[in-house]
Amino acid sequence: MTRTLRQRAIDRAVYIAVRVVICVIQAMPRSTSERLARQLSVILANRLRIRRTVVRDNLQKAFPDWSIDQIRETARGMWEHLLLMVIEIAHANRVLHMTTWRRHLRIHGMEQVVRTMWSDRPKVVLSGHYGNFELAAYLFGVFGFRTFSVARELDNPLLDRFVTGFRESRGQRILPKKGSAPDVTQVLAENGALGLLGDQAAGPRSSWVEFFDRPVSVHKAIAVFALTSEAPVMVFTATRRGGLFAFDIRLEGLVDPAAGSPEAADNQALSQWYTALLEGAIRRVPAQYWWVHNRWRGAPPEVTKRRQAA
Repeated sequence: MTRTLRQRAIDRAVYIAVRVVICVIQAMPRSTSERLARQLSVILANRLRIRRTVVRDNLQKAFPDWSIDQIRETARGMWEHLLLMVIEIAHANRVLHMTTWRRHLRIHGMEQVVRTMWSDRPKVVLSGHYGNFELAAYLFGVFGFRTFSVARELDNPLLDRFVTGFRESRGQRILPKKGSAPDVTQVLAENGALGLLGDQAAGPRSSWVEFFDRPVSVHKAIAVFALTSEAPVMVFTATRRGGLFAFDIRLEGLVDPAAGSPEAADNQALSQWYTALLEGAIRRVPAQYWWVHNRWRGAPPEVTKRRQAA
């Protein structure tokens, strides 16, 4: 779609502003950035109230027994986490290398990961909007694993190129969400590793699974890719355990459709399996999930039909 002169001017202004912010973050001591992130999180959560209604509604649905104080502190912690993510992305190229990652990261299940990633089979690597998922994908490149990740293009083409440049700086390749089916098929046919986010709302005609005891939609394509290619599916999380760059990289689970596992019996079973693993990770540290997304959007078709009939 052709963008108007006004849209291009706005895109460029936003891009310049973001680059200036990144430069300021890179010039500041990381300890100062951490303190600012905590202070700004209070403003974002309680003063500016950005998507406050959505965040609190999501937390109330996920944790109905929580007090209002628990919900408020988790919402504030979420904004602090998102700000720390930006700081980590700005510093990642300087901090994380093959010779330095051991100072910052603890990896759980590394032997199984290496064995699967180096196998002569297609692989599906799943995560969600939890922890620093961008950093987790970046680290696969640092470790020497080449992955092909599906991601939606940003509306601002200048920012999209900038973000894609970071994502691909260590060997990861980004496939556009729209029109990438032939590329995905080729990646799996060539025994490559496909990276996907498994917690995005997918509309009424998708697969419906339980997430925090409520129905949510997930994309059918994730399970279809894995089952049709008999690709082992690995669910990963990157949970911050302290300050900047202190992470637990965890293999939450692995299922192999070729082994006849009940978790991979069909599309529905596989979708519920990885959704339950992501939920388990979120329950450990709820403040590191993106509650700004309306995850419980819509309703299953049978529920919609009953409502229409009533």
